Order: sequence, then C-alpha cells, then structure tokens
Amino acid sequence: MSQELNVMEPVAKPPARLSGRSVWRLLSLFGAVLVALAGLRVITGQDMLTDAGTVRTTLTFAVPIALAALGGLWAERAGIINIGLEGMMILGTWFGAYFAWSTGSPWIGLAAGVLAGMAGGLLHAVATVTFAVDHIVSGVAINILMLGAMRYLSILVYADVPGAGASQSPTAPSFPVLSVPGVADALGPVASSGIPVVGDLASLVIGVTTRLSALTIIAILMIPATYLVLWKTAFGLRLRSVGENPDAAESLGVPVYTFKYIAVVISGGLAGMGGVFLAIVASQIYQEGQTGGRGYIGLAAMIFGNWRPGGLAMGAGLFGYTDALQIRGGGAAIHALLLLLAVVLLAAALWQVRRDRKGLAIAGAIAAVLLLVWYFTTDSLPRELATYSPHIATLLVLSLASQRLRPPAGVGKQWRASRS
Repeated sequence: MSQELNVMEPVAKPPARLSGRSVWRLLSLFGAVLVALAGLRVITGQDMLTDAGTVRTTLTFAVPIALAALGGLWAERAGIINIGLEGMMILGTWFGAYFAWSTGSPWIGLAAGVLAGMAGGLLHAVATVTFAVDHIVSGVAINILMLGAMRYLSILVYADVPGAGASQSPTAPSFPVLSVPGVADALGPVASSGIPVVGDLASLVIGVTTRLSALTIIAILMIPATYLVLWKTAFGLRLRSVGENPDAAESLGVPVYTFKYIAVVISGGLAGMGGVFLAIVASQIYQEGQTGGRGYIGLAAMIFGNWRPGGLAMGAGLFGYTDALQIRGGGAAIHALLLLLAVVLLAAALWQVRRDRKGLAIAGAIAAVLLLVWYFTTDSLPRELATYSPHIATLLVLSLASQRLRPPAGVGKQWRASRS
C-alpha cells in the first residue's frame, strides 16, 4: 500500500495547483453572467430576470437536476454509465413521499428515499460490474422497471387512502424552511432600487439566503462535498483511477470492483435524494411521472460540466433558470433571453474568426442575426416554445461546449480482473 501511495501521490498534486485558477474562472464567469443579466433587465424592463423570487424558483428546479448530475458524476468517474438515474429518482420520489406521510417525518422520508435510490444503484452495479451487462441496457431496464413497479405499489398501498390513488400519494409533511436573519430587511431596499448590478446582486443574495428548505441547503452542500471527497482525498483519487485506467489501478492494489460498487451505490443515493426533493420540497406529494426526465437532464448537465462538480452545478443552474423564467414569466421573460443569446453568438463568431474557423464564425453570425430579427419583430414567444426552452437551452449549450469535453478514459467499458 505504501508503494501505491508513493506512485499515485504526485498525480494528486496538479489539481491542487490549478484550483486557484479554477476558482478565479468561476468567479469571473459569475460576474460576467450577473452583469449581462443586469444589463438585459435594464434594456428589456423584465425585472423578474434577476429578482429574488426567480432565484428561489431556479433553485427549486435546479437542485434535483444537480443531484442527478452528481449521481452521474460519481458513477462515471468510476467508469460506469448510469442511465438508470431516472429510475433511481422515481424510487426516491415514491419511498420518500410514502415514509414521510406514514411516519409524519420528512427526515425519515429523506432517509427512505436515499436508501431506495441506493438499492437501485446496487441493482445497476450488480448488473454492470458483476455480470457485465451493457451499461445502457441495464440503465434503461431500471428506468422502465421502476416506473411500473411504483405504479403497482401505489395501487397496492393507496387503494383505500382518501386523496391518493394509483398515480399519487397523500400530502407529505415538508422540511423546515430556513432564512438568514436580517438579510431581507437589510438588502430589500437595495434590491428594489433597480440600480444595475448592485440591485441585482442584492436580489441574488436575498434569494439564496431566505425561505430555503433545509433539504435545499443539504443538496447544495453536496456539490463542494463531492469535490472535496473525489479530488482532495486518497479515496477519491483511487475511485477516479478506477474510471481512468482500472488495469493500472488494480496493479497498484486498488480493489476495482469494490470502488465501482461504492460509486454506483452513492450515485443511486444522490439520485434518490433528488427524487425526495421533487416529492417533498417541490410538490409535497408523489405523482407518477413527476421526475419528468430529470435523470437524463442531469446527465446532460454533468456532460456540460465536463465531469466536474462546479461545471455540473452551472449546467443545472442554466436549466433551472430557464425553467423558472418560463414558469414565472412565460414567453415574455424567455423572449428577453433571445437578445442575450444573440449577443453571445456574435461574440462566439468573433472568437472563431480569431481562431481562423470561418465556417463556424459565419454560422454563428447568421444565427445571431436571425435571433435579433426574431427579437425585434415579436413581443413574446409562443407558449409551446417557451415550455421547452429549458431543453433547447441545454442542447444549445451542450453543442457549443462539446469540443472541450474530456470524459474519464475508462467510462462505459466492460472490465474484468486479471487472473494471476
């Protein structure tokens, strides 16, 4: 084991040296986004672009996606593709709502939902790690199986329960709602002043510090916790080595099968927590189909984030923000983003010109001009298009970011221990 640590220790040092630059990039990106949205708010008059209510709604939509993305990150960093996140979230929604309702405690519901998701992860690990079933086939099978199984359980359990039935549970108790004392009172006048950037920043601070569910805070803390475990500990180094090169990891004494099992079970638990959030925080009730493909969207957010916790958080935030705008403001709020998107595409086109990629530059410029024409000739987006704007935004950003992605080298590959 000492040989293992001596050989692998130098590999852990480069991320530590780069962390300062990574934090600076994130802060710079955050500042640029805040300034852009503040300017867009002033130009378009759409105050909800940055108000505290939009921030809180964004968190409500982004948290379950971020938890699913974290689940995908854990699994894929160990070399396992977890398409079954959707089914594990379904397990979390049903068991979380049922145990919260039957015991009267949302915390017991949280524990039950996480354990149910971990059970789904264990099933996926047995299929993919032990029996070498194709990862995609196993994940899709879990999604289909869990959807039908939860409907069967609902019919079995809620048949004689008032207000419940085959497709929904009774109302579950909610988690405590927390606020930082004094923040809203101190920053409220600043937020309502309308001062560009300053007022928008105040609204952001109010949104992330007031009227937050306890589970929202726990879920947000999972992002830095994942980073610390996977990138700052020997355990995380070994787990990531399993996803990069399992043969090399095995030669250094790392129990590859064990780490794959641990990663996929944790992946299922995080997805189950996302399901609990949907059932208890977002709606206080289990409803059939309420995951709405968020397991798949979580995978998209993970890919957008380049298999890093900070990046996937931004991907989840992007989807949550566009979803929050279309819920709160409909087509008018989403319509304002057309102007911002056009400016971004023009900037991207200029960047491609500098890199001598004329084809991409021309395509970006044409798309930007079309968006500008669309913005100035309309006042609002059609309701149907606004509803799917989060999906469109996610696909657009994924397509723009796809050239710089680096998945773990061993992800999705079947592996067998060498025979001595």
